[in-house]
Amino acid sequence: MKKFSILIAGGGSTYTPGIVLMLLSHLDRFPLRSIKFYDNDAERQKIVADACEVLIRERNPEISFLATTDPETAFTDVDFVMAHIRAGKYAMRELDEKIPMKYNVVGQETCGPGGIAYGMRSIGAMLELVDYMEKYSPQAWMLNYSNPAAIVAEATRKLRPDSRILNICDMPIGIERHMAEILHLDSRKDMDISYYGLNHFGWWTSIKDHAGNDLMPVLKEHIKEKGYCVEAQMYQHTDDSWTDTFRKARDVYALDPDTLPNTYLKYYFYPDYVVEHTDPAYTRANQVMDGREKFVFGECRKIAEAQSSEGADLHIDEHASYIVDLACALAYNTKEKMLLIVENNGAVQNFDPTAMVEVPCLVGSDGPQALCIGDIPRFQKGLMEQQVAVEKLVVEAWAEQSYQKLWQALTLSRMVPSASVAKAILDDLIEANKDYWPELK
Repeated sequence: MKKFSILIAGGGSTYTPGIVLMLLSHLDRFPLRSIKFYDNDAERQKIVADACEVLIRERNPEISFLATTDPETAFTDVDFVMAHIRAGKYAMRELDEKIPMKYNVVGQETCGPGGIAYGMRSIGAMLELVDYMEKYSPQAWMLNYSNPAAIVAEATRKLRPDSRILNICDMPIGIERHMAEILHLDSRKDMDISYYGLNHFGWWTSIKDHAGNDLMPVLKEHIKEKGYCVEAQMYQHTDDSWTDTFRKARDVYALDPDTLPNTYLKYYFYPDYVVEHTDPAYTRANQVMDGREKFVFGECRKIAEAQSSEGADLHIDEHASYIVDLACALAYNTKEKMLLIVENNGAVQNFDPTAMVEVPCLVGSDGPQALCIGDIPRFQKGLMEQQVAVEKLVVEAWAEQSYQKLWQALTLSRMVPSASVAKAILDDLIEANKDYWPELK
């Protein structure tokens, strides 16, 4: 059986140890000869790499390991690039969240003005990774779960249309784990789902077990009362802000009780609620820096110092399991049904064919084949058209260095109340992002 070479782009991420642990726990179905890390921050990457080197040595010393900041060394001779970069790191995420809040507008890393700012930083960085892969390992696949996935996906569609990149998101996976818990199922894979939308902007229309029994009525009853809240402990999405998000799904669901919503829709439907329940001085970025980041880096330092993982508390992440499933589907032509962000091309029949939609796909060695969703209702179609226009305007603004188009994108966002507020936020964001964005004209 062929052994694969993996490059994790964003080696210094707090999610990297979970991905390495997942890869090491699935060597029976996805054998590896090499794991490499690539990051532009050598110091941050070293904290994670020193610990992961111990993990790999303990579990399978035959796998070669290398962490580097050199693109040629990193991207040469790899089969898969798993990308989860954060341009500007958490310091810029904090500004993405806090600048809109000055104007009583939602500050969030992937939605609204914050997501637009993050997207403008991510486009160039992601295109650089794609170009490195195509130069040094043109046969490789890039599995991208860098945020904001919708804008990144539109950018690669428009600016690198022939690239071998698949864009994915772990949020539906996290929600489906909650659904499985509600239904007392062993795994989310015990459900057969239908779903459509955009990234962080979608709806489940059908959930059945593999015998064809309809599971939606039980889920709807629970979500109507409790949202997606469950009693079970999950490693991800457990703190108070996430509990509120899962509970708020009750109100999002009320808008269309025929479907089950993605939790991120709360930012679009109830932005006033979100602003009211956000501390403008201590946003989600602060929670992550004081929580997850300190915990993961602390555990990594402990492992590196002891040269042993005994007693360490690092764990496998949800999105890591999904990315291994995707790699297996590509490598072994499994035709597994998976949610991916792909060019519409008629999957949603009454919608823009060039929109990057999130729909179930059958994944084989040639890539994804989107399943046909048919027509969608006016409510969702109108919402999605507005959001797609925002995403396309952001990519055009980046490519054309257009201040006008970025102002239009912010004005069109559901979270921004007026063009004047959009302009004020934009001018603040330009100042904050002068080291990352193209100069706008």
